[in-house]
Order: sequence, then structure tokens, then C-alpha cells
Amino acid sequence: MVSRMFRLETEVDKGRRDLLRRRLRDTNTAASPVLRALRGTPQERESPLHVWASDPAGDLAGGLVGHTWTTWLHVTYLWVDERHRGAGLGTLLLTEAERLATARGCRSSRVETWDFQAPKFYRRHGYEVVCVIPDYPPGITEYTLTKRLA
Repeated sequence: MVSRMFRLETEVDKGRRDLLRRRLRDTNTAASPVLRALRGTPQERESPLHVWASDPAGDLAGGLVGHTWTTWLHVTYLWVDERHRGAGLGTLLLTEAERLATARGCRSSRVETWDFQAPKFYRRHGYEVVCVIPDYPPGITEYTLTKRLA
């Protein structure tokens, strides 16, 4: 039973959001020896990892945006211009990101993609489906895939 002493509010509040984030981080750190060991180390912070491809005219042909954290690469976005699809550019971008992440000490990679995007592409590159969320958003299936890096 929830006490009636609490007042619920729904406005966006960046100050309270940041406070909540800090308190959750502190709670997680206290509960997890792994997270506790990370505090104060370089791997504690997310480090951006970007790979860009330009065509001969200097226009953006494709790119990968992600970050590394602890021993993981997280691929946030991978996009190839329609004119350059099928030429291996996506493979080149992903391979370079994985190479850079491995040089940073990453041992694994993760990505989320929708059913109409690239789950087959990632599977061809050694990724395995670890989570399927049907109807997210409605009518679409989201996949989370992971891969052990060299």
C-alpha cells in the first residue's frame, strides 16, 4: 500500500533528473563490487567513438556513432547513404569501430536495431540476438544483438 503522504509531479525537471541519476549511481555502486571497482578509473566514463565515410565529392556517405564504456562498444547509429549501399561501406564502418574499440580494451559490442533496419547485417558480422521486443514501436520488432570482439 502506498502512503498518501507523497505528492506526485510530472513536469520535466533537469535538476531532479540529475539528482536522481547521481543517487541511482551511488546505490548501484554500493550494491555492485564491479561498479565500485570502476569508480575513478578511465573506463568509468563513456568515450565517444565515431567513424565517418565521405564520398569523392566530400559528402557524407555513411557513418557510425557510438561509445565505449568499460569493456563494451555500444553502436548507437550506423547509416549508409542509399547510393552507397551494397558496396561494403557498412562493413567497413563497423569493422573500423570494432578495431578502435578493441584498441581501447573492449571485449564486446552491442547494438539495437529494428526488424526493417539491419538485424541480418549484424548477424552476418558475428552478432547474436540476445533480446527481442515485439511491437516496439507498434508493428515493429526491436532486436538487441551482441558480439564478442577479438
